[in-house]
Amino acid sequence: MLRPATLGALCAVAYTLLISGADGITKALAAGMAAPQMYALSGGIVAALAFATARARGPEALVVSDPKLMALRAALTVVAAFAFFHAFRLLPLAEVFIFIAFMPLVAGVLSGPVLNEPVRPQGWAALVTGLIGMLCLFPPGSASLGAGHAIALAACLSGTGSMVLARRLSRSGTGDLAQVFYPNLAICLGMTAVLPFVLRPMGAEALGLIVAYALFLFFARWVLVAALARLPAYVVTPLLNLQFVWMVLLGAVFFGEWPAANVYVGAGILAGSGLYLLWDRLLPQPQGRAARA
Repeated sequence: MLRPATLGALCAVAYTLLISGADGITKALAAGMAAPQMYALSGGIVAALAFATARARGPEALVVSDPKLMALRAALTVVAAFAFFHAFRLLPLAEVFIFIAFMPLVAGVLSGPVLNEPVRPQGWAALVTGLIGMLCLFPPGSASLGAGHAIALAACLSGTGSMVLARRLSRSGTGDLAQVFYPNLAICLGMTAVLPFVLRPMGAEALGLIVAYALFLFFARWVLVAALARLPAYVVTPLLNLQFVWMVLLGAVFFGEWPAANVYVGAGILAGSGLYLLWDRLLPQPQGRAARA
């Protein structure tokens, strides 16, 4: 049987594949569709899938250990979804990765006060190395920074906050399907409220892409919650840097976006720091450390 840390790592890798597919669809739709139109439908589909799966498991599958904490996680998820939508509209896929790369650092800062999982010195060294790699990804010159980068930063902060809260809720007994259902229900309800102001006719192709996006997102968020239940947030988030590979491939094949050489250098440094954090976690742990994990 796989160790929890190994299973968590595999779930994180699966998440990068699934969420990259969802991100590619988001970028394809963002040019001609408002965020509420996409998220009202896709959020409803994901929530319905989670609800149906939970009903098959039993009513306890949707029980929440801390409703206030779940409400905060749902709100952060709505903000992150809206912000990432506009970031993909304004920036190339690989540049959005710059801000995804911020997420391990934010998770490391939050892990102590929110989860009581302080990062050890070796972990901070890896996170700082990841920061150096992230700096390599920035476009040269501050003049190239604009509204898209500010929106992507907001997406990074809110998205990481939601992920850290997911681990806290998992540790207190909230199941994975509940953590998929309630945030996506919040997205659906919130976006539906403003949908009449932005609704545009859409064809069968756009509808099909939204359904495909919802399926990618449902399974992505499910396996992410599973990963966060088995590994600390500051270990999971560096693993998500593998998403850079898929984002580069999608950007090149479907959108003609080829990153500069410095982007590849930075991504390599980031990936290395993430692998070190995972390796450190998989090492045999002293009794005292294992008890805190």
